[in-house]
Amino acid sequence: MIGRVTGTLVLAATPIGRVEDAPPRLASELATADVIAAEDTRRLKRLVGDLGVTIAGRVVSYFEGNESARTPVLLESLLAGERVLLVTDAGMPSVSDPGYRLVAAAVEADVLVTAVPGPSAVLTALAVSGLPVDRFCFEGFLPRKAGERARRLASLAAEERTMVFFEAPHRTQAALEAMATAFGDDRAAAVCRELTKTHEEVRRGPLAALVEWAAEGVRGEVTVVVSGATAAAASSEPEDLLAAVAGLEEGGMSRKEAIVEVARRAGVPKREVYDLVHKS
Repeated sequence: MIGRVTGTLVLAATPIGRVEDAPPRLASELATADVIAAEDTRRLKRLVGDLGVTIAGRVVSYFEGNESARTPVLLESLLAGERVLLVTDAGMPSVSDPGYRLVAAAVEADVLVTAVPGPSAVLTALAVSGLPVDRFCFEGFLPRKAGERARRLASLAAEERTMVFFEAPHRTQAALEAMATAFGDDRAAAVCRELTKTHEEVRRGPLAALVEWAAEGVRGEVTVVVSGATAAAASSEPEDLLAAVAGLEEGGMSRKEAIVEVARRAGVPKREVYDLVHKS
């Protein structure tokens, strides 16, 4: 609305490991914000202590459990002309962290949204992985349930871009095993653990080797980077189409989804693949 004065929503990246990696502007934003919305107020207290910052504004919690309810309240602050700073535990807000709902609400209300750029586990892992970085996609956390995880990965089997995933340490081995099933044992990957921290570790190799490594136990924050599929035209021969559908089904994809995916890859009508499957 022309002429209306509103506040500003600032998304501020926080260190993913070393506090020295905090962007210089973060300290001034923390000191001057009218409202600080923090994923974990205890971590915020430690962060401002490490940075030597004194907070003058109000501090409110903003995490997955109260994000929906607190978004309208923060929007009211923005519409009242206040500067609202959003910080999460590590990295950039809204990237697999709280923030999207508030950003969407602010944009809808024509409130200025800006950011303090800084640390990102996604880009850091991608950069050190040694895998192609010219084109990539971020897939966030995989589903916890084995069947849903297998279906998600099966749908990515033909993805040609490098893929970046977040994963919990206790699920890393299972995730790598599912990736090896969906992408093949020889697909190149890297497991990046505790990035920028004292015990940082990057393990590179084929998925089969990484599965074996993870069997010994994985600790800390984990980001997995996987090479994309080699570009190749899928065969439209009947036997190859049937084999492709069967392979996707074995990976956890439903028959209907597998038929659609195989038809897309081969560039043939869905009905053609459907008829082949149901006549075999």
